[in-house]
Amino acid sequence: MTVWCCRCSLASHFRNYCNPETDGQFLNSLVQYLGDSLGTNVKTMPLLEETTLPVDAPLTLPMVIIGNGPSGICLSYMLSGYRPYLSPEAVHPNPILHSKLKEARHLSLVDQELEYLSEGLEGRSSNPVAVLFDTLLHPDADFGFDYPSVLHWELEEQHYVPHMVLGKGPPGGAWHSMEGSMLTISFGDWMELPGYKFKDWAATKRRNIKCDRVLPEEIASYYKHYVKIMGLQKNFRDNIYITSVSRLYREQDHENESQGKEHVSEQHFQMQEQEGQNTPIKRNWEIRGYQRSADGSHVPFCLFAENVALATGTFDAPGRLQVEGEDFPFVLHSMSDFGAAIGKGILCGKTDPVLIIGGGLTAADAVLCAYNNSLPIIHVFRRKVTDPNLIFKQLPKKLYPEYQKVYHMMCTQSVSNVDSNLHSSYISFPEHRVLSFQSDMKCVLQSAAGLKKILKFSVALVLIGSHPNLCFLKDQGQGIGHNPNEPITCKGNPIEIDPYTYECTKEPNLFAIGPLVGDNFVRFLKGGALGIARHLTKRQKLQLIVERGGDGMP
Repeated sequence: MTVWCCRCSLASHFRNYCNPETDGQFLNSLVQYLGDSLGTNVKTMPLLEETTLPVDAPLTLPMVIIGNGPSGICLSYMLSGYRPYLSPEAVHPNPILHSKLKEARHLSLVDQELEYLSEGLEGRSSNPVAVLFDTLLHPDADFGFDYPSVLHWELEEQHYVPHMVLGKGPPGGAWHSMEGSMLTISFGDWMELPGYKFKDWAATKRRNIKCDRVLPEEIASYYKHYVKIMGLQKNFRDNIYITSVSRLYREQDHENESQGKEHVSEQHFQMQEQEGQNTPIKRNWEIRGYQRSADGSHVPFCLFAENVALATGTFDAPGRLQVEGEDFPFVLHSMSDFGAAIGKGILCGKTDPVLIIGGGLTAADAVLCAYNNSLPIIHVFRRKVTDPNLIFKQLPKKLYPEYQKVYHMMCTQSVSNVDSNLHSSYISFPEHRVLSFQSDMKCVLQSAAGLKKILKFSVALVLIGSHPNLCFLKDQGQGIGHNPNEPITCKGNPIEIDPYTYECTKEPNLFAIGPLVGDNFVRFLKGGALGIARHLTKRQKLQLIVERGGDGMP
């Protein structure tokens, strides 16, 4: 079995991500891409057995981004040299922040102190840089204002950081697999990425955006087009599945490095030519996986990276109840499976209700889908309907009428308020949990008081959130969360990071962005890209200062 190994600097010779490639074409394009970027004569791609290492080890990428959703796309945008500046005519409604911005308006945000700028700001993210960037892109958005961004963007190619973005599907990530009939929670302009307005994209497609909220398929198409129109596609590879990300050396090597570079194993470094000088690139991470070809075959690969950014989101693994009978084929865990069952007519003519478990918006989408298809519904959730943490309590009624309709049914058509014969088209079971599913399509519920009920259903749909799939990390990344004894979740246990650099506090040179660090809305994940770009730029400047000092330069 052979693998392909990536060599160092990224330039402009990757094919467009939407063009299908055979195995050989993929390798050849990579050879051409890498050879031109290095300015060397690369005649053949070095291939090796999966269990061996090459004699002439491949060079190292400064950054590999795992995940090609909006988090990965935005980070690629900034690493490609795009820089945000305060617009000359802009006036931010926050006078203190505006005064800070004016102090260094000749500098891009990437070259400013983010801790100073974000001090005192408040918003709907626990990450200060996310709040800062959001208020610059959407000033006072949470107060209902529609002020324009105070930033403008400039492409400074000298700041390009060689990187690669790896994703399972086309750019846009999980947005391509979301249920297409439901509107997004966020407004369309909150979903857009820097430098290209969503409404401008819609105009090119001759789409009339009738309301502020849009369909997921429109957002997915926008993200895919964004990568192309912003010239980022050379950095993207799709149909990529990561099987392992492992560190090549641990802390003792850092101690050796502090005693002098001559004591560090040469295999940990690779020289990269930049601006006529050789710059050491540390080989911190080994990334292995495979690319799935059009014929279904797998092409394994191995590459090295100085830094890795986790941008996988949390849509990969649906949450499970972990109860008896959950693996029965009539117990579903996704809206797509439910939609497929309806589309195939499997539920047509069924008299038993659809059992929907979950108290969030995805469960509400399922309620609406079943209701619109005239299917009777039993809706089970753990919280009280008066719980202030229910998402429905946090949504403005005028902007989200369909969810307010579901919430109204949850409150007024609960099992304690309707006829006990359960013939209503919708019945909610607040403060109940599932104990088990049975083979005869019955479910055992238990109330908060401990009372048990057995209900008959036609199909069960478990929609209790989703979790990231970090199976390529040791212990699925469990050790890098705020609680190292619990699995990573976007709400309960996100990855612990430095709030200004987004570097994992427990793993140097490993970064995380987006839902993995608690930023579940697109409008806030952009701050992670700014923090990472700022940190890499600052680190590169410090390295140049050290090198010039060593050469006797001022």
